[in-house]
Amino acid sequence: MVRKSYGYRRGTRKKFSKKLREKFKVTDFIREFKINDKVIVDINPISHKGMPFHRFQGKIGVVKEKRGQSYVISIKNGDKEKTVISRPEHLKPVKTK
Repeated sequence: MVRKSYGYRRGTRKKFSKKLREKFKVTDFIREFKINDKVIVDINPISHKGMPFHRFQGKIGVVKEKRGQSYVISIKNGDKEKTVISRPEHLKPVKTK
């Protein structure tokens, strides 16, 4: 018998897949955010650097600080406040009305 794998990317086959011929955009990698901006965690499977854990896919958070090339994001998870460090290619700005 083999043991079941409990790796970091377990259960992400559909979540971390891109559609056929989906374009790579350089603007995603050089995007800038200001402190207190609202962002959506939208994981880009092309880039493995600075990728947040898959539990935070689709969550909305607030940028707290810039740390090197990455951003520190505060995400509300139930009653707790979680801190996620992610690069800009895995973040999208929230469109407000």
